[in-house]
Amino acid sequence: MMKRRTIIRFGAILGSAMLAVIAVTYTWVRSSPDLHFEPFTASMELGPVIPASDYRLSGPYTHDNLTVYLIHGPETLTGASFLTLQEGLEQKTAVVHETGSVNELAVENQSATEELFIQSGDIVKGGKQDRTLPYDAVIGPHSGRVPVASFCVEQGRWKPRGEESSFSFESSSSSLSTVEMKRAAKAPGEASQGAVWKNVAKTQERLRAKLGVEVKSAESASSLQLTLESPQLRAAMAPYLSVLGPATGGRDDAIGYVTVVNGRVLSADVYASGALFRKVRPKLLDGSAVEAFIEAEPGRVNDPVREDAVRAFLVTAETGESVSEAVTERTYVQVRQTNGAMVFNSCDRSRGNLVLHRSYLTR
Repeated sequence: MMKRRTIIRFGAILGSAMLAVIAVTYTWVRSSPDLHFEPFTASMELGPVIPASDYRLSGPYTHDNLTVYLIHGPETLTGASFLTLQEGLEQKTAVVHETGSVNELAVENQSATEELFIQSGDIVKGGKQDRTLPYDAVIGPHSGRVPVASFCVEQGRWKPRGEESSFSFESSSSSLSTVEMKRAAKAPGEASQGAVWKNVAKTQERLRAKLGVEVKSAESASSLQLTLESPQLRAAMAPYLSVLGPATGGRDDAIGYVTVVNGRVLSADVYASGALFRKVRPKLLDGSAVEAFIEAEPGRVNDPVREDAVRAFLVTAETGESVSEAVTERTYVQVRQTNGAMVFNSCDRSRGNLVLHRSYLTR
């Protein structure tokens, strides 16, 4: 079994600033399942990674209030074969086990050759309650059961739903869509089960108001996953996907992309492998379309976002202080933040701390 441990790094800050950092870090660790305090140790060094200043951008690709920039650059990982969580579940080579604990699941990779990549924000459907997995994780072949942190994205249910199994999860077709929900699940000082539930309810209410119909499912009104599957929402997302899907697909040299909504840079995701980015791109675009639809304002004209503004967002996030670190047997996540942005560097410890995924979020 993998032992998860959190190492909290505090900057050399004086007075009230130090107390603020301590409070933020303590809250994050206490709200994160199966993590515990350990003595301070020095920060681990990041492995191979392309700095944001060396990214090349293409675009913008725009539909209505959603703009996407593709990120290009050299790959730092080639020849590796990953299954996404959804692929693993579809192929029956991955099993996500219910543990009876709200904030912990167990993932098993039964593939003999391929590694399993769990992306932060992935939602798993089924079990006793739908969950989201807040942190990236790499699960090796023939892994046995590996514990992973989770948060519920559904309330009240603690039994099988319809014909679903209460012991495992059947699919992972969606992910957390809005920046607010992503921060509620993984940002230091913000992450907690209560914050996730609050943001699920807020998202459902905003979608109901935008669509003019109820988006809560009769099967489970509190399920974010069932809301994201609603036909009315899928129809509202379709124009974004039909334009931006083809526009951002088919680029073998792309390693990530940037999401801009209403003229504001909200997030970015960058990968060590172009092949891995191509696998996760459709789910990323789905999430961007949901957020753009929620934030759309009829008649609003947005100023175009310049490439230099996008680049400044990415570069600035990298300059932030390291505010927290999570270490497991295989994956190390370093979080850096500034007043306006944060970046999660997810490293594969089996590859010399190679940065496999960088997730940027606005603050």
